Amino acid sequence: MRITFLGGGNMAAALIGGLKAKGFSVAGIEVIELNAEVRDTLTEKFGVRCTGSVDAASLTCEVLVLAVKPQQMREAVKPLVGKLGSQLVISIAAGLRVADIARWLGGDAGNYARIVRTMPNTPALIGAGITGLYAAPQVDAEQRKLADTILAAVGGTIWVEDEAQVDAVTAISGSGPAYVFYFIEALESAALELGFDLPSARKLAVETTLGAARLAARSEDAPAILRERVTSKGGTTEAALRSLENDAVRAAVVRAAQAAAARGRELGIQLGQD
Repeated sequence: MRITFLGGGNMAAALIGGLKAKGFSVAGIEVIELNAEVRDTLTEKFGVRCTGSVDAASLTCEVLVLAVKPQQMREAVKPLVGKLGSQLVISIAAGLRVADIARWLGGDAGNYARIVRTMPNTPALIGAGITGLYAAPQVDAEQRKLADTILAAVGGTIWVEDEAQVDAVTAISGSGPAYVFYFIEALESAALELGFDLPSARKLAVETTLGAARLAARSEDAPAILRERVTSKGGTTEAALRSLENDAVRAAVVRAAQAAAARGRELGIQLGQD
């Protein structure tokens, strides 16, 4: 399998590194990247071929990964118009809809839509990500498998059958790391107010969050059950949880995710306008 990345930013580098770590030959990977410094870094770090523009060699691939910023995508894919054959196109750009990408590639959802739209998240940078994927109807089973293999190189994957659900994936896991960091910040602040110095406060907050997440990941029990096991009647945890419930923190988190999903839909519409 030959893979070409259009764009060599952090997420592209994470995917290349993940694929290499899983035994994929870097001889089969090429990157189209405008920035010469980024090209040099990728070549030095991974040994991949990099080019500053679309050429014949870069399009002798089975998979083309669109890894440029959403706002730059329309302009970035112009050199590809009329040059694609049967390649699978994977987009990792947030918000961009399949129909718009297909149109920018010189077709429409009917005649060029071998496109998989994905939403990875930043923990992919350390191989601990989770990616939501949606495949257009024209994508066959083998191409779905290829897409899953590539994104699974940096973490877990989950497929959705309705493209609108990608906005929900964005709201939960795409933006989700920021929610977790926000909670870590708050826990760190509480530790500081309780008298710890900053290094100790940060260590307590980060390690507690990390340990709880690992426990949840390894347990067959629902998070609610794990929470109940920590909560003794009349104890300290119960007092803290009661305070959180009184402040409607759970409802606030749900509203936050809904706001993110709504904004994702808005951005998709805005970026796809002619």
